[in-house]
Amino acid sequence: MKRTAARTRRAVLRTTPHSRTGPDTALRGLGRKHRGSRTWARANRAATRLTTRVQGGLQEAARRPDRGDISTTTVIIWVAAVTGAVLIAGTIALVISKYNGQLRGL
Repeated sequence: MKRTAARTRRAVLRTTPHSRTGPDTALRGLGRKHRGSRTWARANRAATRLTTRVQGGLQEAARRPDRGDISTTTVIIWVAAVTGAVLIAGTIALVISKYNGQLRGL
């Protein structure tokens, strides 16, 4: 794991284990032991992954601000092309259905 990822993980959720002796042991209660430690570890991993992924996306967006944006001109050209193709196909279907009886003998 990179050093920056470890720093990020510590910033998201504190992962340092509680000491067995100290002022915070009385607050933990009896019989609790390590039941929640796996849950906290999973939460830390999930938060680290999410934070790293979001930071990577923001860095990529800052590096390439025009990534994948479709311009208005491109949309107009595609709509015109699809409309033209549909009109041509419709015209061909109309002509074939109109002259179907005459074309049958060919």
